[in-house]
Amino acid sequence: MHAPKQGWVPRIERVEGPIYLAIADAIGAAITAGGLRPGDRLPTHRALADSLGVDLTTITRAYAEARRRGLLQATVGRGTFVRAPGRAPAVQTAEPEGPVDLSMNLPPLPTSPRLGEALQQGLSSLLSGAPELLTYRSGHGTEEERVAGAGWLRPTLGEVDPARVLVCPGAQSALFVVLRSLTAPGDTVLTDRLTYPGMRGVAAQLRVRLVGIAGDARGLLPEAVEEACRTSRPKAIYCIPTIHNPTTVTMPPDRRRALADVARQHGLRIIEDDAYGLLPSLPLPAIASLAADITFHIATVSKVLSPALRGAYLVAPDPGAAARLGPAFRAIVLMASPLLTGLLAAWVRDGTAGAITSAIRRESAARQKSAREILPAGLFDAHPEGLHLWLRLPPQWDRREFTAHLRRQGGLAIMPSDAFAVAGDRPIPEAVRLSLGAASGRKTLRDALRSVATALHEEAVEPYSEVV
Repeated sequence: MHAPKQGWVPRIERVEGPIYLAIADAIGAAITAGGLRPGDRLPTHRALADSLGVDLTTITRAYAEARRRGLLQATVGRGTFVRAPGRAPAVQTAEPEGPVDLSMNLPPLPTSPRLGEALQQGLSSLLSGAPELLTYRSGHGTEEERVAGAGWLRPTLGEVDPARVLVCPGAQSALFVVLRSLTAPGDTVLTDRLTYPGMRGVAAQLRVRLVGIAGDARGLLPEAVEEACRTSRPKAIYCIPTIHNPTTVTMPPDRRRALADVARQHGLRIIEDDAYGLLPSLPLPAIASLAADITFHIATVSKVLSPALRGAYLVAPDPGAAARLGPAFRAIVLMASPLLTGLLAAWVRDGTAGAITSAIRRESAARQKSAREILPAGLFDAHPEGLHLWLRLPPQWDRREFTAHLRRQGGLAIMPSDAFAVAGDRPIPEAVRLSLGAASGRKTLRDALRSVATALHEEAVEPYSEVV
């Protein structure tokens, strides 16, 4: 083994994209140039973060990306090393060192089937027999892909005409196109008082006003929606009916029907963000299955399969509405990646998608069980098969101080309620979202949750008490 390279620091020039990718690129370049050789040990996460002046989580993501590329291997207690070229990465029996990011809502990596192997095999099979996937194409999904999408959504939507289905490059583009088609600048859209930050971003770009609506443990209150219709004259209502992000509330079927009835009475369109609809073992009927004629149903695969696929299905109220959305998609994103949409359709057809979702569901349930065992009962809400939980803080803690405290103590990243609050809604609850899927394994997650549980019982630290 060569001398440790603990003092090695990459040269990072000005970069256009994420800094963690630039660091991973620099590691690869150093290996190619001979500055790093097989067996060399890299600096610790904290040492490299200090040297580059970046956040700990940036280094964690950079090292993870370099491991994904086959450049590095990590062993708990020993460090991170340059992997020998041409040698398959060792089976990771120990979880990687470093801080844990509980701020990003990712599905946990399934162990069987292994996602990386499924991606490699699926793409290899597609490329060997479908050269048309390597070029431009018009439209938003082939007929085969739309049929696959309709089949994938059958547990929540029932039978759907594939002509209503559009294959999109992620839910964010679908949200943008739908909201743009339903509103003009200055219009109002109703939503939960705490809602998905991506929707807040889309509304801001389109200069659409979001109005937060009161809810309870069963979701949005229909009477509150009715009152807002009288005072705000909204054009649409946006909702996340299953495993709401961030509060984890799931609307029961009667609340979904009541909400659809109010929307119909007041001429509202419904934008249903069903990112988590297929996670529960017993999926609930989507609002779009109860009120198809007024609902735009968006179902990303990022939360139930992998963000790497960067795909989503948008189900419009009718084929005509789907056709009218097509030009907007083409103007904004041109097309979804044929390679990824083709892989997704193939996975739906051969059962791989279902197997991966089942594995993610099992792993999510195991992680939620760990949270129930470690965190104080009564302080948090969660779905037993969900990716995240909603933690209410005890009186001594302010949400921002608690978030900063965990980051200072061990580089643990969580998401405070401010990220989800609709502008103008006050007060913002003293709560945080913990996402359980991004942790590299169950032990790492349990250690992180113990840190959270310990902090909950501590007294709040004065913001500047550590300044000298």
